[in-house]
Amino acid sequence: MASLTYRTAGESHGQALIALVEGMPAGIALDLDRINREMVRRQGGYGRGGRQKIEKDGVNILSGVRQGKTIGSPLAVQIANRDWRIDDAPAVHRPRPGHADLAGSLKWLTTDCRETLERASARETAARVAAGAIARCLLDAFEIQTVGFVCRVGPVAAAIDAGWSAAELIAARDANEVYCPDAAVADGMIEVIRQAKKDGDTVGGWVEVQVHGLCPGVGSCGCWQDRLDGRLMQAVGSIQAFKGVEIGGGFELGTLPGSQVHDEIDYYPSLRGTPALGFTRRTNRAGGLEGGMSNGQPIVVRGVMKPISTLMRGLDSVDLSTKQPARCDYERSDVCAVSAASVVAENVVAFEIARGFLEKFGGDTLTEVRRAYEGYLEAAGQLGDAE
Repeated sequence: MASLTYRTAGESHGQALIALVEGMPAGIALDLDRINREMVRRQGGYGRGGRQKIEKDGVNILSGVRQGKTIGSPLAVQIANRDWRIDDAPAVHRPRPGHADLAGSLKWLTTDCRETLERASARETAARVAAGAIARCLLDAFEIQTVGFVCRVGPVAAAIDAGWSAAELIAARDANEVYCPDAAVADGMIEVIRQAKKDGDTVGGWVEVQVHGLCPGVGSCGCWQDRLDGRLMQAVGSIQAFKGVEIGGGFELGTLPGSQVHDEIDYYPSLRGTPALGFTRRTNRAGGLEGGMSNGQPIVVRGVMKPISTLMRGLDSVDLSTKQPARCDYERSDVCAVSAASVVAENVVAFEIARGFLEKFGGDTLTEVRRAYEGYLEAAGQLGDAE
């Protein structure tokens, strides 16, 4: 069986965005309502701009499915752009600091930043969300849940209970416009975004993704490219405007002694039938990953999103046509897209989890994957019994 992979194509104001997903086993039921809900969530969140009032994102699956189930061939997914005007969009000669404009114009030897920004735009993440939402249909079959949410906007930070279940996190997250499970700070986050808009400025923040129900042993320490933590950091760190990624206790762990970092292990026979195979941890500072492999605890990944590069009040730049000082060009944009970014992070993490899961339990059909998974749980659950 081929490795689970995806690629995206399309420009911000092109005809459509495309995701090509390869390596999905046959027999997986695709829940189109669930997939399209993720597309809608990516368009939401307080602080989003006018583009979201134009687009009504939904997926059109062009191949790889028959009667609602995957058939083992590549899935081609289309997300149409209503705001399709790439040929008529004006040239951009004054690059925006913080955006890909200048670096891309120098890379492709053009004074028109339009040709870079159309692909560098975060609009591309609609295709990534579609691919991740499809992969989650596989994870659903094994009761593996991925939850993304906002944990900070500007100076306002949330307090998230480490013991919350996935269902509790989802319910709390979906109860407000900023996608934050901590209701006590949601209004404060909204006020920060509102003030930034008044100031002609933008604001960033932090997002967190948790994965619940994943068994130990997904990923590998055998080859550095197969380490699950590295894959997750690459997936999250590649989201537009993200500047930092941490797992579990993250950067803070470098300030503490080992006795306050490592998660001590217990074993409860009554929990042998769970995906953790009876092993528990008193803490989860490792974020569910040790040695590049899942360890049965919830996986916790956080990413830092910088403020959006397009400011209504502009920033100083240079006109590439004249090399003279100028204020940068303005493209319609958001004030804050941290909420939307939490949806993107949630789905790119889900895709990497599904990819690692299939590498361990892969088969051409869902039936074979399930058989391999159940066989592993049985064998791992009996480890040491005969000694």
